[in-house]
This record gives sequence, structure tokens and C-alpha cells, in this order.
Amino acid sequence: MESQVRPRRAFRADAAAAVAGAGAKAAFWTAAGSAVRKIARTEDAPVKLTSDAPPPPKGYLRRVWIEAFEKDAADVAAGLYPLAEKFDGDPAAVWRRTRDLLTDAHEVQRRRVEGAATEARAESTSAYPTYYRQNFHYQSGGWFTQQSARRYEAQVEALFAGATGPMRRRALSLLARAWRDRDQRSLKLVDIACGSGAFLADLKAAFPRAAVMGLDLSSTYLAEARARSGASGVQALAEKLPFADASLDGLTCVYLFHELPPKIRPLVAAEMARVLKPGGVLALADAIQADRAPELARPLAAFPAFFHEPYFESYQATDLVALFAGVGLTLKGRDDAFLTQALLFEK
Repeated sequence: MESQVRPRRAFRADAAAAVAGAGAKAAFWTAAGSAVRKIARTEDAPVKLTSDAPPPPKGYLRRVWIEAFEKDAADVAAGLYPLAEKFDGDPAAVWRRTRDLLTDAHEVQRRRVEGAATEARAESTSAYPTYYRQNFHYQSGGWFTQQSARRYEAQVEALFAGATGPMRRRALSLLARAWRDRDQRSLKLVDIACGSGAFLADLKAAFPRAAVMGLDLSSTYLAEARARSGASGVQALAEKLPFADASLDGLTCVYLFHELPPKIRPLVAAEMARVLKPGGVLALADAIQADRAPELARPLAAFPAFFHEPYFESYQATDLVALFAGVGLTLKGRDDAFLTQALLFEK
């Protein structure tokens, strides 16, 4: 593999670049997120918490936020994956991105105040499942417009203060460790619910010789993912994967399960198990659950209350290890970073 022939000093240089880039990126998105929160005035849409948990200890959020970046840089230095994510500091591009984000934030706030979470149904067709035809996060266009697909990455980066990439790459870290001695040329990997393709681009960079594909139900997000990553893509339901039994070496899935209704999660898990070869792996990343991080119980309870996340509460109560064990997948590793947990399962 490429990582076995590169000198260690190259990995250290990559890690230094990652730290510098992450610092600039985090500073920018922290400021953007602060501006978005000023638009989203909580007094206009009071948050009704279902949790009486105390706030996180002083300094805790900042500590785990920093830890996410430290883990990412350490993995780059160890040669687990290269530096793929770069911060675009072009002033014109930054201005366009920021202006679009803040302009749309007013529309997001309007939906939050009005409780308007199904406007996206007018922009989609009944061919999509009803649970999917919603304005998750109260975002404009739901999962259906080109503008939404182009804006999504900026929205989540502003929400998580630039830590989205390091959080997602906990799944890549687990997968890269599992495949460190594998011949990439024989591997087939599919990123389920690839969205606008940021994580898919990370996969392509980490496994340049493998057959890497993205799958998403949204045609507009899939088009954005193809353009961003250069990977091929297929439009399909996660609960009806268009792959033969035991045909794939690996699957990745990032931030899907908390947006699935309880009755759909077991169907998706079963499909994932069906298409994996014996010995195949699933690297999953999703929102951390309060039983993993009790200090985060209060902000986790606020998330579905402040954003439109109708299935988040049931996700919090879902035993993911038991869910996948029920379809024949065994937990082989896990890692946490900031507000994300990653798990590695093997068939």
C-alpha cells in the first residue's frame, strides 16, 4: 500500500499541514456558527427539553472538541490516511459561502419558529419515503434541491465549529486500521447515505486503488458527492441496497441512523449484513449517545428540540451493538470524538 512506502517524515508534514489547516478552518466556522446562532434567537422559538440533566462541566465541550482534532492529526501522522480535507481560504469563495449560509439561516429560523418541517414535500415526489420528505434541521429544500446539497457542508461545519471532518473520520480511522495490511486493489467499498460527498472524498483519498462508490437517495446530493469526490455513485434506498449478497468488502455509513425511523433501522442493518462478504466490515459514525457520554446528555436532548430531528430521541435509546448483532455483525472496535461515536463491525 502507498502508506507503507512513504517516509515517515512525509506523514509528519501531512500532520503539520492538517493542524494548520484545521486551525484556520475551525476559526472560520466557529465565527460563522456564532453568527448563525445570533440569527437563531432562542427566545423566538423556546427549546423544550425532555432532559433534566445538568449542563456539561465547565470546559468539557472545548476539551472534547480539541481532542477530535488531535486524534485526526495523530492518524494522519501515523499514515492511516492522507490529508484530503482543505480549507478554501479564497476571499471570494469564503464571502459567497458565508453570505449564502447567513441568508438561508433566516429561512431556517422562520421554519423553526413556525414549526414548518414538511415544506420539502412540495419539492419532492411520493416516490420517496414519507419519513425522508422532511426539512431535517429545518434546512431549505430538505434533501432535494441543488442549493441544499451545495450548502449542507457549510451548515454542519458552522453547527460543529469546524469539527465535522475530524468527527466523521473516526469511522475512517477504524476502517484504515482494519485494512492496513490489505491489498486495496481487491477491495470493494460503498459509502451508504454519502450525502454531499465530503466523507466519500476522504475514502477515495485513503483507498485510491480500491473500488469506492457512494450511495444516496437524493439525486442532487449524489451529484454533489460525485463532483466533490470523483467517485461513482448510485441512487437507492439504504433499506433496499442494489448489491448482490456477500458482494462487498466494506461499507461505511455516517450520520444516517439517527435520521431513520425505529422500524427502518433494522431493515437497513439487515441489508448491510446481507451485502457484506464474510469477514467484511462496516465502519459506522453517528451522533454519540448519552450513555456513552453522560456529560453531553443535556446538549444531546436540546439537539432534536432546536432542530427538526424527529427520530433522534428513539435513536438515543437504540442499542446499536445489539441491533447489528441481531443481523450477524460483531463489534470489533469503537472510538468517540466530540459529539460523534464510531463503531466497526465485522460479518
